[in-house]
Amino acid sequence: MTRSSERTRTEGGVGHSPVRPDGALKVKGEFAYSSDLWADEMLWGATLRSPHPFARIKLIGVGGALRIPGVHAVLTQADVPGRNRYGLEHADQPILAEDIVRYQGEPVAIVAADHPETARRAVAAIEVEYQVFEPVTDMDHALRPDATVLHPDNETGNCVRHVRVRTGDPEPTAPVVVTGEYSVGMQDQAFLGPESGLAVPAADGGIDLYVATQWLHVDQKQVAEALRLPQEKVRLTLAGVGGAFGAREDLSMQVHACMLAMHTGKPVKMVYGREESFFGHVHRHPARLRYEHGATEAGDLVYVRARIVLDGGAYASSTTAVVANAATLGVGPYEVESVHMDAYGVYTNNPPCGAMRGFGAVQACFAYESQMDLLAEKLGMDPVELRLRNAVREGSRMPTGQVIDSAAPVEQLLKLVRDKPMPPPAADDLREMPGGVSNTTHGEGVVRGVGYGVGIKNVGFSEGFDDYSTARVRLEVVAGEAVVSVHTAAAEVGQGLVTLQAQIARTELGVAQVTVLPADTNIGSAGSSSASRQSYVTGGAVRAACEKVRAEVLELAESPDARLEDGKIVNDDVVVADLVELLGDKVVEHTVEWRHRPTGPLDSHGQGNAHVQYAFAAHRAVIDVDVELGLVRVVELACAQDVGKAMNPQAVEGQIQGGSAQGLGLAVMEEIQVVDGKVRNPSFTDYLIPTILDMPPMPLDVLELADPHAPYGLRGVGEPPTISSTPAIVAAIRAATGKALTRVPVRPEHITETEETT
Repeated sequence: MTRSSERTRTEGGVGHSPVRPDGALKVKGEFAYSSDLWADEMLWGATLRSPHPFARIKLIGVGGALRIPGVHAVLTQADVPGRNRYGLEHADQPILAEDIVRYQGEPVAIVAADHPETARRAVAAIEVEYQVFEPVTDMDHALRPDATVLHPDNETGNCVRHVRVRTGDPEPTAPVVVTGEYSVGMQDQAFLGPESGLAVPAADGGIDLYVATQWLHVDQKQVAEALRLPQEKVRLTLAGVGGAFGAREDLSMQVHACMLAMHTGKPVKMVYGREESFFGHVHRHPARLRYEHGATEAGDLVYVRARIVLDGGAYASSTTAVVANAATLGVGPYEVESVHMDAYGVYTNNPPCGAMRGFGAVQACFAYESQMDLLAEKLGMDPVELRLRNAVREGSRMPTGQVIDSAAPVEQLLKLVRDKPMPPPAADDLREMPGGVSNTTHGEGVVRGVGYGVGIKNVGFSEGFDDYSTARVRLEVVAGEAVVSVHTAAAEVGQGLVTLQAQIARTELGVAQVTVLPADTNIGSAGSSSASRQSYVTGGAVRAACEKVRAEVLELAESPDARLEDGKIVNDDVVVADLVELLGDKVVEHTVEWRHRPTGPLDSHGQGNAHVQYAFAAHRAVIDVDVELGLVRVVELACAQDVGKAMNPQAVEGQIQGGSAQGLGLAVMEEIQVVDGKVRNPSFTDYLIPTILDMPPMPLDVLELADPHAPYGLRGVGEPPTISSTPAIVAAIRAATGKALTRVPVRPEHITETEETT
């Protein structure tokens, strides 16, 4: 890993990689996740879900369930105290199904019992009579005027949102034109910790909820509305989160557990099994994309026309924002004068889709990078040279009209991965063959391929969203030592945010002992742990609060130009005062609500300064593929990424590796199989994700080209590597096989099929 910044003064501060407080506990299996929660006299909750993707509920019979000994409650939509609708963008999803179910797995009733097996038996004893309808499962058909409208109150039929981007010549022509149609399957976030939480009724008539989530305050608001309680009586505390990747932004069991707890007067715990988890959260939007690229004979892009359709499934979730990202980032990190882009999000009776790492940019990147390779082939150009010729740079104008006003090192990133030494040829070792030790091949029919991908991603919430975070920082003397406590509502979902907040406090206040308090709703919102935004926004809030604390301390010391370092007030390298002696019994505390620079909405032509910041990553994939059996082995996956500032270098490496792993999964193995609206593989036996044996060596180059608008110059890190890794791997498979490969994930039959079998 190459880095360019100097070390900071404070050990364990910004730019260092201190030991994570949760690291050893997780490795040893001692970390307390939300599924480990326990309370005296606790009941267990369970959910009855629809077996049909589209049906009318004619009758629900709960008598048989209530007669089972140990069952304390069986609730349906009639028992929801308040609003029976929720949603991140549109409140279109029932807490419990009303008269219509719109996807397989939709919650119909909930049960509380004194044992989890009793709860499951009670669920099985509930009788539901359905009138089954023909589901709407094809995303293109859903947009047709004759399609069944799944949400009659939606004025645009089954279209959740249509984003148009128009710029340049409306009727451009070019001497070289390539077209392609591409599709992306439904990917699951596949976090290891299933949905879980514990709801505890409170003496004041409110509820305390301990839950694994990504956004405490949006959960609080929706739970309060469903329970018809003031928000201050719905108190949420973040429990241990076993991964998220976007799937915990939407509600799952939160309201259900709270309803059961308030109805029974007892604590209620809910933990989904793995199969239920597949039905209990949103997934990545499947997509169909049609692109047309026009270029000069020298390889300069002239225009891009594209139509992107994203299957949002039964409910909106964050589809509106995903569509906007696909549209505004849909030509990639390239300069194009004329763009004619239409992106649609649609309702179907397939499983609901929403946020997942990359958030609309993943689907678009697979298509536009495939197009760049197709264009390079037609021009007889090297695919990297074509990308270099058209790469955006600082000062470039995006198709939305927004100017990139900080570093955009696309050219540098591509050259770094291109110039990496190639890995050696495969040894005569089954472990290094496609198929591995399954003994499927001994090297016959194995061909090596190399491919490239580069992507662009926005950071933070866009289109004028009031995106902020709140931080409280307290400095005091405890047992003769200066101690800092940091309190935010930012969700630690495994990315290392707790460590980062402590690093910032150490750097800004020069104090080694920092405690990050549990995230809860007793402090103002920090927004969601998504959109690669928490380091930027919560990091900015923590730094701003620390600055206020520091200013007050320096005022006490009557040295406003001094700095805090190693528990001392230092001015021109002279110690002015000892922090412990200066503070004495005084406590210095400040709470700050911090916002990044504003964004704005898109107009009817998709124009506007919609995004806060752009981030870039590039990959080079080297693969071996058995062209006779269709088996692929990723030999190496080199990555170069600009992170602005490596706040925690080891965590940055982990984010790039983890994001690349999810991109690898989408490229060659991960897909939820949905047939006629029904999920066919809701388990980790049949839904395959990369393991340590699938991950190749990953040479990394991490650039630190500061964004002058961001705290410490940082850029969000987590999403860009997921975006560009998928097209790089598929490009490498194309290079080895000569196949068009217009769909991900690539399956063995896509590689082995002949013209006669297509």
